[in-house]
Amino acid sequence: MNTNWGAFSTAEPDLAKTVEERFAPYTHHVLATLRKDGSPRTTGLEVRFLGGELWLGMMPDSLKALDLRRDPRFALQANPGPGTGMGGGDVRIGGRAVEVEDEEARRGYTEEVEPPEPFHLFRTELTEVVRTYVEDETYLVLQVWRPGEPVRTLKRT
Repeated sequence: MNTNWGAFSTAEPDLAKTVEERFAPYTHHVLATLRKDGSPRTTGLEVRFLGGELWLGMMPDSLKALDLRRDPRFALQANPGPGTGMGGGDVRIGGRAVEVEDEEARRGYTEEVEPPEPFHLFRTELTEVVRTYVEDETYLVLQVWRPGEPVRTLKRT
């Protein structure tokens, strides 16, 4: 099942809003991709939520872009910010990145974002969205969403 950001936002608007709010305050976040040998690679990345899509833009021939061309699986973690507060919790998104070759889609992204040219552009198909936060200074709460399922909430002490 291919689920873009818009479909997720429609299915789970409260969690989607919280996730976007966690990404908004900071420009750079952490992207994990898979190297040729299957080991993980983490790198900084700017992300955009535009037109119902979560977009990943990258410099030409960057290692992360080459990783995604070879194996589209990724994990993305919102910048936790300074200190240990992590207002809104820790947010992670997993999925597959699909490179966008369509000129009209690229043009729409370029008009909105004005990235340096040339660049790689990927849209995402989500496989998981996870939010972890502390409630009442007692419980570790996990909200887990996967396509076709409602959000599951788990509490641990």
